[in-house]
Amino acid sequence: MAWWEGVDETRLLIAPVPGETGNGIGQMLSLRHPKSGNTACYLLVNGLLQELHWFKQSYGSWFVGDYVCEDGSLYTATPVDPVFIFLPIFEEARMKKGDDPGKFRQLDEIVFISGYPGYQHLLSIAENSMQVLCDVKEIGSSKFFRLDDSKVLAWLYHKVCELKKTLSVLDKNYAARQEKDTLADAVSILGEYMKDEPWLKLLCNHLKLDLAEANRKAPDVEILSAVTESNPGSQSVLQGKGSDKKSTRTGKQAKKAKVETESKNIKEMFSRASRRRN
Repeated sequence: MAWWEGVDETRLLIAPVPGETGNGIGQMLSLRHPKSGNTACYLLVNGLLQELHWFKQSYGSWFVGDYVCEDGSLYTATPVDPVFIFLPIFEEARMKKGDDPGKFRQLDEIVFISGYPGYQHLLSIAENSMQVLCDVKEIGSSKFFRLDDSKVLAWLYHKVCELKKTLSVLDKNYAARQEKDTLADAVSILGEYMKDEPWLKLLCNHLKLDLAEANRKAPDVEILSAVTESNPGSQSVLQGKGSDKKSTRTGKQAKKAKVETESKNIKEMFSRASRRRN
């Protein structure tokens, strides 16, 4: 059944046009918001996960062809990096205590969330997008995942760098600002999709930023969806044909290499800090 079937009233949704691959039929999924933990609505179309936003004026309606949609609400769907959705789930699943890195778990165990069957539709996306953030063990035909702190921090650092570039493109005033201020704005945007503990705090420590400063209101710009497509771990982003597809793969490999290099540097930093404590 298509996602719109069974809806009593017509609603207006603005969403990216599905790519040429897949059947173009969307699924409405109820998932936990990565920051608040509250139930939020997402749209899955051809392997691309999008979050839904809702806007409504006091009075209004829409003309859709020859039909008048009495509800003047406007729904928009924008791409979201699935890593943000999975990060708190993988964090809980490893059951980390103190310096213990936690347990390896199978993917179907990790994404089984009571009351949220929508996660079961994201198994393939989770496997593709989370391998760059996890230690993975293969036993026979089974894969076991465990979140790795240094890989997550390296991925977040990569996101901040991408956001810095995007901010400068969208608003030339950022070119005249101090780098620390731009970093704080970039971190605050990520903070819309992450809790302070543990990752936002670790990221601020790594960047030598004050967490309270990073928690200030994020710039009023549509940015996160643009950065979503530069995710080195996610392979669910729609791609073009021919040479564009080749260049996309090359770009992803380069970005993945950057994340892995940064992950090694962060591991060395953690190791030095641990030796100093001992």
